[in-house]
Amino acid sequence: MVLVLVQLYVAQDKIKMKDKLLKEISNQALGLKSLYAKYHDIYVTAESLTAGFIGASIVEIPGSSAWFDRGFITYSNEAKMELLDVKDETLKAVGAVSEDTVKQMVRGALLHSSLATVGVSVSGIAGPDGGSAQKPVGTVWMGLMRKGEEPIAHCFHFTGDREEVRLKTVLRAIEGLAAITQGKTPDFSDL
Repeated sequence: MVLVLVQLYVAQDKIKMKDKLLKEISNQALGLKSLYAKYHDIYVTAESLTAGFIGASIVEIPGSSAWFDRGFITYSNEAKMELLDVKDETLKAVGAVSEDTVKQMVRGALLHSSLATVGVSVSGIAGPDGGSAQKPVGTVWMGLMRKGEEPIAHCFHFTGDREEVRLKTVLRAIEGLAAITQGKTPDFSDL
């Protein structure tokens, strides 16, 4: 009986945390609308582990067609190469979950979007398997770039189950877009 109560409490706590993350994502996506009025930036996403959730979160906001051009869902290495011009040599040398790959992804997304001015890319290991000693589950690389500038990248080490890792990635990605829009340094702390 005690074990069942503990399991129930843990499950409720996880639901609360995921609901909190979803609310934060929604608030950050809404913030892009306000930023558009001031900065007029248009966004593009290049997503692997989030499979379109960053873009979907942005377009939940009415009027988002003004500030969101498109999203590339590039889950496979082939998609990364075909749609975003990620080099085969890069994938063979450092893998999909790497600094070089996300920089090439965001650069490619902006290259293939005539409208977008700011882009984000993500590639990572959401779990529950697929991790290694060098790249454990929760490892996520993110690239951010303003068109005409050099991309920046950061490696996160998120905790939680598959859904939490993906939600945390989406939140940091939208926050990153907002920071780049405002000319600020993104918050690269792990959640």
